[in-house]
Amino acid sequence: MRSTVVSMFVAACCGLTLLCSPAALAAEAVPAQASMQKDSIVLGAGCFWGAEKRYAAIPGVLNAVSGYADGKGVEPTYRAITATARRMDPNNHAEVVKVSFDPAKVSLRQILQVYFEQHDPTQLNRQGNDVGTQYRSIILVQNASQQALAEAVKAQYQQLLSAAGFGAITTQIKLLSEFFPAEDYHQDYLVKNPDGYCPDHSTGVRFAPTAVAATDNSALLKGKQLLVLEAEGYCPYCEKFRKDVLEQYRGTIPVTTRTSAQLQGLTLTTPTFATPTLYFLQDGKEVFGHQGYLNPKEFYQALGAFQLGDSEAFNVAFDKGTDSRFCKQYEIFKNTPDGVFIDKLSGLPLFDTRDRFDSGSGWLSFTRPVAGSVVELPDRSYGMERTEIRAKVSGIHLGHVFPDGPGGLPRYCINATVLDFVARQQISAGVNNR
Repeated sequence: MRSTVVSMFVAACCGLTLLCSPAALAAEAVPAQASMQKDSIVLGAGCFWGAEKRYAAIPGVLNAVSGYADGKGVEPTYRAITATARRMDPNNHAEVVKVSFDPAKVSLRQILQVYFEQHDPTQLNRQGNDVGTQYRSIILVQNASQQALAEAVKAQYQQLLSAAGFGAITTQIKLLSEFFPAEDYHQDYLVKNPDGYCPDHSTGVRFAPTAVAATDNSALLKGKQLLVLEAEGYCPYCEKFRKDVLEQYRGTIPVTTRTSAQLQGLTLTTPTFATPTLYFLQDGKEVFGHQGYLNPKEFYQALGAFQLGDSEAFNVAFDKGTDSRFCKQYEIFKNTPDGVFIDKLSGLPLFDTRDRFDSGSGWLSFTRPVAGSVVELPDRSYGMERTEIRAKVSGIHLGHVFPDGPGGLPRYCINATVLDFVARQQISAGVNNR
């Protein structure tokens, strides 16, 4: 199941957050001592990649090592435990993490609270789409003292889960027999592979939840909106999406970012466990959504479907279509006031009225584009040798360039339906700037 999820980009989007509140950790803190002590516990909460990094982020944790434990008659290797025949084998090893910590800086209770909060302990032999006994929820203790504490924390969390409408905890609590470190490539996996698989299957139930002020989402209840779900903590692919897409986007559909705790009043169907997740909203209701990072081409393809629908503009932009000669939009745009023609999707400037001329062709014509705004590509369709023009950022098809412009200049023959117009006076006033 893991490969299926990865192929759907869920692998690319997880927020590695510390799931126990700082206030709760502070309340449990043990006064610092001069000499460092060391204790450890072995925890299984599904895929060990994300779990390992979450534990490692807890202040006071000295080391977090991925490995295998609690199996009988099964070789403690990744290849062996993932064999099809072992999928529901009760004797299979579990994917676990050995957490070594300084009890002078972080208590075992704190670590166990993070453990329960960072996965769904009510799921039996699975976590989300990861199904099998290797993903079972399990705590492997070293002694009776650890076991008693683990049972107590489990009982406390069960009360919280039950109050929130969840079922019974399936977490096993057993004495550790032997821990087998996983292969080297599994260790610090998300440090080596920051876009690696690490879904968040937490229930959202906390031992000491901090009060979260209700978020005003009234603006998202009106018209078309883009909502980006981001993690509360560090999310590499959230940052990448911001840098690759949002930093250059100037489109007419507003973009809002939220965390999973800030979605009040919205009607969403795409699950919120992965970040980034992009929601396309109409009057506060999801039209469609996508979990995971989208590159600019993928983003604008999805945005085009949402914004343009089944229209001539969509056909031109993404199927290399062509406006009808002297189309309605051409007639509107051929004599505009002084200003700039912008990409209908990205909102970025493409052509200036100062470079516009009447070619008599029935399509908008310019002697040049705005510097750096377009790319030129060879086009041999229909048995012709032409040069296609595409918007550099959104990638949409704009038209073609020919060498027959005025005074020996090029003629950029551009489809009007994929453009919008902004008067220069509006640009000066910052109307088109976000």
